[in-house]
Amino acid sequence: MLALPFSRTLLAASLALCTVLSPYALAEHGDDESKAALPLDDLRTFAEVLDRIKAAYVEPVDDKTLLENAIKGMLSGLDPHSAYLEPEAFNELQESTSGEFGGLGIEVGVEDGIVKVVSPIDDTPAAEAGIEAGDLIIKIDGQPTQGLGISEAVDKMRGKPGSKITLTLVRDGGMPFDVEITRAAIKVQSVKRQMLEDGYGYLRITQFQVNTGEQVGKALDKLQKDAGGKLNGLVLDLRNNPGGVLQAAVEVSDHFLRKGLIVYTKGRDSNAELRFSATPADKLENAPLVVLINGGTASASEIVAGALQDHKRAVIMGTDSFGKGSVQTVLPLNNERALKLTTALYYTPKDRSIQAQGIVPDIEVQRARVTREQDDDFAGYKEADLEGHLGNGNGGADKPSKDKKARQERPQDNDYQLNQALNLLKGLNITRSL
Repeated sequence: MLALPFSRTLLAASLALCTVLSPYALAEHGDDESKAALPLDDLRTFAEVLDRIKAAYVEPVDDKTLLENAIKGMLSGLDPHSAYLEPEAFNELQESTSGEFGGLGIEVGVEDGIVKVVSPIDDTPAAEAGIEAGDLIIKIDGQPTQGLGISEAVDKMRGKPGSKITLTLVRDGGMPFDVEITRAAIKVQSVKRQMLEDGYGYLRITQFQVNTGEQVGKALDKLQKDAGGKLNGLVLDLRNNPGGVLQAAVEVSDHFLRKGLIVYTKGRDSNAELRFSATPADKLENAPLVVLINGGTASASEIVAGALQDHKRAVIMGTDSFGKGSVQTVLPLNNERALKLTTALYYTPKDRSIQAQGIVPDIEVQRARVTREQDDDFAGYKEADLEGHLGNGNGGADKPSKDKKARQERPQDNDYQLNQALNLLKGLNITRSL
């Protein structure tokens, strides 16, 4: 079974975990309710509405368009994540597993009929333009989004790389403002690593792609090497990670767990019920682990956070996650189209459903800006800068301000949540050593 990513594209509406099944797999195993006779009165009403539209609508509409719109409405009326995928959208869904696609680089959903940013993707035009999780997109190129279907909104935001688009946003209930963004062909680097300080590593996953599990394994090996053989602790950053491939989330969790259940799914059909367990290996060798989450942490990333939290393998820090706990199954049709249908809910090892609730961090740390006080040598010279100054009595080298090396900025210097995660890691490492 091939696990596909959760969304139509990274501009798509839903944060889902997808699998691909035969178009008849669910029907063959459905319950008696699904085999009940079709309601003839409702079908007559449908046919009557179709006939009235064809006869009286202000412009002629062909049967194919009407029927496809009816299918879209049928799927969109179920939940925010089920959808009818036309050929282009179906291809984009499959291509997005490689991490290369066109667009702005945002994951969006619909809230009260308005398009809402779930998460901007790192190193994309949307992130560079300053778009934030929770922003409401009220206009696209001057056209209101109120009442637009998610597919229509996505289509409006798509376009050729290099072309510009203007989004009108509302943030935190403030006044609307415009942001002009240049579309690009987006290549998302799923995994990023860096040493924070000697012995302490930082690993960020921006989304879960097919090869993310493998990339995380290699990144951990490299961090261990950079730390001289073994890390004293690691920060795993899942903030603003909209999710992705289910199998990748399982593989990432498995890098930090030695045994036990990682995640399981439950649905009406037996094909939608899956269980994944850890293998006996821990890349960190049980070194302290802190996982950062926020409101943009969704779907597959919530699986990782939930599994590590339930097994008490990591301290979860930040703010409540998004709460996307449903599974979408991609059912290919015979006309190069597909259904993306919600078929199950996933559960953490301790039987928690995250749907509409999210992961609650063990330690809540709100987003804040770190500011550094100006140091004493900002305003002028040091003694060593003065011409004819005396040398050091012990023979030490002079340290004039003009020779002072600029302090290299580290990720934690301007990120309060990350700074607090590093402080916690140091404390956990000291406690472990006692």
